[in-house]
Amino acid sequence: MNIKNKNIERWATLIKAESKRLGFLSCGISKAEFLEEEAPRLEKWLNKNMHGEMQYMQNHFDKRLDPTKLVEGSKSVISLLLNYYPEKKQVKNSYKISKYAYGKDYHFVIKDKLKQLLYFIKEEIGEVNGRVFVDSAPVLDKAWAAKSGLGWIGKNSNLLTQQVGSFYFIAELIIDLELKYDNPTTDHCGTCTACIDACPTQAIVEPYVVDGSKCISYFTIELKNEIPPSVEGKFDDWIFGCDVCQDVCPWNRFSRPHQEPLFNPHPDLLSMTKKEWTELTQDVFSKVFKKSAVKRTKFSGLQRNISFLNEKS
Repeated sequence: MNIKNKNIERWATLIKAESKRLGFLSCGISKAEFLEEEAPRLEKWLNKNMHGEMQYMQNHFDKRLDPTKLVEGSKSVISLLLNYYPEKKQVKNSYKISKYAYGKDYHFVIKDKLKQLLYFIKEEIGEVNGRVFVDSAPVLDKAWAAKSGLGWIGKNSNLLTQQVGSFYFIAELIIDLELKYDNPTTDHCGTCTACIDACPTQAIVEPYVVDGSKCISYFTIELKNEIPPSVEGKFDDWIFGCDVCQDVCPWNRFSRPHQEPLFNPHPDLLSMTKKEWTELTQDVFSKVFKKSAVKRTKFSGLQRNISFLNEKS
């Protein structure tokens, strides 16, 4: 083995060890190159308007598929997973919010960890240029995570792993350093159709294809206009996001509670009843969801979602 190969292997090992120290679930590395297989899929999905009113999905098509257009001279995409599965969940017979939004907004939590990892790389290896990405730039995070062997993209279009299911965030570091690359894993969905059968709005239109414009998460978070009458009675009490296709996935029986204190919910959140949700005030919203991802839909958006369920119940 020559010196160069020894270095890229040693550096990859160093980076993975540090990512674990920072609390990441796992770390995989792939070569920064054009995502040839994803290009026709993304184009077809957009042409069928499965992004609904999420116009940003149409932007930067080339950048979504080619990391070298995001980071000049980039050679490696480092994909990282951070567990958010909660130890305790909301009381039953309440309006529900997606588990990823229980605690502090993940953008802040992960970005801080990524910056620490990039700093570590520069300190240990030398002059390395790169950028951190947390769901806020045109990066196909699930495709990169799958390419680097962290899991496979399941029939519900989420990244799945045999060891820990799918309740985790995905983030990336794109850097101009060559590293030892990991290989993709195999698909373990088999003949299972649990997610397809359970989706309340039939948003999984075929295995591995989700019509984003039919998803409860889209209606409760992304859609800014009125929720259409066509989905009346189909929300299963979800008012922010939806976890149904993850909750029914057999691989999520291996989910384990996260160890990140910042993801712990406000004490009042888990015990809130439907009555308390309906009577929610701006002050209580600001207190319970301080620095939370739920703020994305704003108080008015959450009120709209609750009213929609109340009117149709």
